[in-house]
Amino acid sequence: MTTERDVMLVAACLRGDSSAFEELVDRYQGALFHVTYGVTGSVDDAMDATQAAFVNAYEKLHTFSPTGRFFSWLYRIAINQALTLVSRRRPVAALDEAMPGTGADPETAADGKEASRMLRRALDALDPQLRTLVVLKHLEGFSYREISELLDIPEKTVKSRLFTARVRLRAMLTERGYEP
Repeated sequence: MTTERDVMLVAACLRGDSSAFEELVDRYQGALFHVTYGVTGSVDDAMDATQAAFVNAYEKLHTFSPTGRFFSWLYRIAINQALTLVSRRRPVAALDEAMPGTGADPETAADGKEASRMLRRALDALDPQLRTLVVLKHLEGFSYREISELLDIPEKTVKSRLFTARVRLRAMLTERGYEP
C-alpha cells in the first residue's frame, strides 16, 4: 500500500509541512480504525488507539526508513496501541448492531446477529496477541507474509499462532452451544 507518494509525504512532513501529515492521516485513518476496532472490540478504544497511533507516528516519523513500507510501519504502531489499550481495560462495546443485514427473514437475521455476538465475545476472550492475528487474517484479509511483516514475527509463527487461535475459538464457540 506504500507508494512513492507516502515517501514524499513523510519527507515533506519532516521538513515541517503539516499538510503532508494531514494527507497521511486521510489516507490511512479508515484502515487503522478498522484494524484497531477488530483488536479492541470497542469503537471508543479503536478511536483512541487510532489517534494515539497517529500521534506516536508523528513523533517518531524521523525513525521511518524510506526503504520500508510506510503502511506496515504505521499499522504496527496502531496494533501496538490497540494491544496496549486492551491490556489496560476489557472492551465493553458489543459488536456493532448497525451491520448491514443479509435481507433474510427476521428469524434468520436474529440468528445471524446472535452468531456475530457469540463470535465477538469469543474473540474478546482470546489472548490479545491471538485476537490480533485473527483480525488481520480473517477480517482484514492480510496474507501470512503480510502479517509476518506487520508484526515482525516469522511466517511460521503466524501460521502456528493462527492455528492455536482457531482451535481456541472453535472450542469457545462449541462450549457456548454454537457449532461453526
